[in-house]
Amino acid sequence: MTAPDETRERERERDAETGEFEEPDSESPVEPARGSGEISGAGALELHTPGEVSERTPDGLAPEHEETALEETASAGGDDGGEETTPRPGDRRRRRPLRMSLIVVVAIAVVAAAGAATTGVFGDDGSGSAGDAPSAPPKTATVERTTLTRTESVDGNLGYGDATAVPAPPAGKAGAGIITWVPGDGDTVKRGGSAYKVAEQKVPLLYGSTPFYRPLKTGSEGKDVEILEKNLSALGYTGFTVDDTYDAGTAEAVQDWQDDLGRAETGTVQPSDAVVAPGARRVAEVKATAGAPSNGPVLTWTGTERTVTVDLDVQYEDMVEKGTKATVTLPDDSTVQAEVTDVGTPSTPSQDAGSEGSGGQSGGDDKPTLPVELKVENQRGLGRYQAAAVEISLKAETREDVLVVPVNALVAQRGGGYAVEVVGADGEVKARTVKVGMFADSMVEVSGAGITDGTVVGVPK
Repeated sequence: MTAPDETRERERERDAETGEFEEPDSESPVEPARGSGEISGAGALELHTPGEVSERTPDGLAPEHEETALEETASAGGDDGGEETTPRPGDRRRRRPLRMSLIVVVAIAVVAAAGAATTGVFGDDGSGSAGDAPSAPPKTATVERTTLTRTESVDGNLGYGDATAVPAPPAGKAGAGIITWVPGDGDTVKRGGSAYKVAEQKVPLLYGSTPFYRPLKTGSEGKDVEILEKNLSALGYTGFTVDDTYDAGTAEAVQDWQDDLGRAETGTVQPSDAVVAPGARRVAEVKATAGAPSNGPVLTWTGTERTVTVDLDVQYEDMVEKGTKATVTLPDDSTVQAEVTDVGTPSTPSQDAGSEGSGGQSGGDDKPTLPVELKVENQRGLGRYQAAAVEISLKAETREDVLVVPVNALVAQRGGGYAVEVVGADGEVKARTVKVGMFADSMVEVSGAGITDGTVVGVPK
């Protein structure tokens, strides 16, 4: 075995003991020897001042050493046919351990960075679970003591109420003949004003709840007599006492009234001499025309004030009675206050046999409803709406002097129930179990240990 072979053998033994193995050079079997200008250790590190750029060549030599190294290599085994010098055993061994060490350091750094990101060292991205220590809530609210009212919203209609027909005088009775005048749609007729004219004689409107159904004359008694006398008094006639007895004073006042109407002064009032209604009327639709015979309805009319009507589901029957207050929301989202003035009798709407929906089935809803009418005192608050669909809020339940918090302050607990996050003066947050009561207007009634008026609670997002 020659000396170079012995040298290589010894190097292999040392590599086996240290675990460092030299990779064979695929391009050149022999690496030229370095000259005196070789830098110790191909991977040696250099120190630079800030902003200084390294001028190291890809082989790890500075430019000033590169030329010297090449010259020394050429002189050692150049073009003169001299023997090539075997590279020194330690050259490649010194370079390889450094390169592998750098690889190991980089790998450790990558693993460490990944671990830091996993554990949140570089900050929480917001997707992880909350830590053990409670954090301050994003918002807070104060427990308040107040009156809580639950409401139910139902659909209704704004308008002038149901229209009623005004019949013409029956044929063969006094005043029967040809209709000579009728009001127009939308006109208002008040007490003493003409509802229409027959043979140019006025048929006035009188206020009352009972229509005239018999001739009224001296000696008559009853509620219809009282209605007549109340109207005569309201129109300015005197000389009688307003009661339910038709006496001589009443007859004299009637004669004066008949004279003003252009009628014969008989002192007796026939049923067709006047039309009785609860108050001033607004003409909804004229049915007859001037020149037509007086038979059938002359017109339909309603009250002069806009009201709200509701076909209330019977499940809400216990929520309404005369005097019940309600809030009406108009199409423009403005609101007015209303009061229930009439509650009808539950009824089931009859289906229209002639109307059919898709598939040949009859439409309609068989649920029983309760007709309810509400009066709006502030007519100006209704604006210019003559008829419109509206929403009515009815008071369903009221709880007085209770503690309330916003509904979104409640935190569901495992196993059921709710808690709130109480925020102390020092900022400490503690969860306290609460018992909930009535819900209304985005608030909820709560009670429990440590919950008092003024307690600050967290409001989670």
